[in-house]
Amino acid sequence: MSPTTSLTSISLTRHRSVTHDINVLALVKGEERYIFLYDDERKSEALRTLGRFASNPELSFSWYDAAVLSQRIRQSAAEASQEVEALPPPKPHLGKKPRFKLPLANEREEE
Repeated sequence: MSPTTSLTSISLTRHRSVTHDINVLALVKGEERYIFLYDDERKSEALRTLGRFASNPELSFSWYDAAVLSQRIRQSAAEASQEVEALPPPKPHLGKKPRFKLPLANEREEE
C-alpha cells in the first residue's frame, strides 16, 4: 500500500434486544474511500464484493487491495471464533433452584 493509503477495521455493536455485531472495513486511497459493512453471517458476500470491485476497471480498487482486505476479513473471523471459545461457561441462576438437573456440555457421563 502507498503512504496515502490507509486501512481501518473496527467492529460496531447495534443495541437492540439482541446484540448484533457489524464489521466495518475501510480503505482510503487518495481521494477515494471504500467502506464495507458486513456481519459475520455475510462475510462470504463481503469477500465476493471485494472481487467485484477489483475486477471493475473504473475503480482504483486493485486485486492487491482485495487480497489485503480479504485477509483482514478472515483474520477478524478467526479472532471472533477464538473469543467465543474463550468465554467462560454461563453461570447458574443465583438464588433460584433449577427446575431440572441437566448435564452441561463439559460434563461427560461415564458409561
